[in-house]
Amino acid sequence: MWSLETFGRVRLSKHFFMRDFLYSEIGSFHRVQNLPEIPDLVIETGRAFCETLMDPLEETFGRVAVRSGYRSPELNRYGNENKLNCAANDNPLECHIWDRAAGDDRIAGASIVIPWFADQYAEGRDWRDLAWWIHDHLDYSDLWFFPKLCAFNLVWRAVPQRTISSYIAPRGKLLDAGAEPDEPLPQRQARYRDFPPFRGIAYP
Repeated sequence: MWSLETFGRVRLSKHFFMRDFLYSEIGSFHRVQNLPEIPDLVIETGRAFCETLMDPLEETFGRVAVRSGYRSPELNRYGNENKLNCAANDNPLECHIWDRAAGDDRIAGASIVIPWFADQYAEGRDWRDLAWWIHDHLDYSDLWFFPKLCAFNLVWRAVPQRTISSYIAPRGKLLDAGAEPDEPLPQRQARYRDFPPFRGIAYP
């Protein structure tokens, strides 16, 4: 049997523990517990998510702030039913429930902010600079960008779809699944020429 304390201490990757993804403002305010239904599957999927996507971001840009991480099916259902910006549990785009599918259907995601980029975004930098950097460097599945702080949903799937969408102008779909970017690689690279080197933090 897992205890919540033990579950939170599980290390998912070099830089992240399960506890980093368990806090929920919805759960805290409305007193809905964020308890996984299948802890082992949450850990398995969360490790793939963190090792593939979160660690490289942390190592390149410094701290990555998690705005919304894992949600239990119960918590996410409550958020959806009460119109608290949670998709329905059976929505294929709902990435916060890490224990709803297994095998090739596994999915994990979080809404995150990269402070290094958020500061530049506040000065007018184009969100697509970061989107194309992620596209060209990471094995992501889906990206959804939001206007506040240039936060975005970063999604890992066992079988990546490679889609990019945004609520920031220009709103809509930047890249469909299976499509090639409209901007050629040299043009994309010019957008993020001043970014830190990939996996740019050296640890002792």
